[in-house]
Amino acid sequence: MINTLTATGLTLARGERILFRSLDLNLAAGEAVALTGANGAGKTSLLRAVAGFIRPEAGAVVFLNADGDPIDPPEARAHGLHLLGHLDGLKTARTARDELMFQSQWLGHSHRGIAEAIETLGLAPLLDLEVRKLSAGQRRRLALARLIGSPRSLWLLDEPLSPLDARWRATVGAMMARHLQGGGLIVAAVHDPLPIPARALDLGAGR
Repeated sequence: MINTLTATGLTLARGERILFRSLDLNLAAGEAVALTGANGAGKTSLLRAVAGFIRPEAGAVVFLNADGDPIDPPEARAHGLHLLGHLDGLKTARTARDELMFQSQWLGHSHRGIAEAIETLGLAPLLDLEVRKLSAGQRRRLALARLIGSPRSLWLLDEPLSPLDARWRATVGAMMARHLQGGGLIVAAVHDPLPIPARALDLGAGR
């Protein structure tokens, strides 16, 4: 289980353009960080670098367990974190039920977690519908369900509240709060404030 996330001296680039240099980030169990900054500042890229999809130009990302010992990065990424991108990553031809089961089972589900996800996010009326027939907000709720269906300690979230309405934003805020209370960690790229206490990390104006 990931207890601490540390990024030291991180420099990321997109093509020939440097997004940011020498960035430090330290996050412990029960804490949330909101990544802010203009479009193009590198918020999504930072999430992807932590998840292992982007190789930094410089610096390192380290995951520690509760004893303060390093966790092998591939192991931490395979079993200890969720990356929920700005795009939902859902197969539109599947039913919502099949997509939820596939996502949760692929990521290491618990039956109790799946049932809790369905109840928490109001998915029961949607389960027999094809994903392509869902609204943008409904698809977002379905994508968010994996956070509960397959519990992992580190949540990497890219604009998690878009395009949810006020009711479901409040529900997701409550999900986040419970996750932190249970010792989880959250790093979220946002334009609007998160509905939970979070430390801001401003990546700047972009270029």
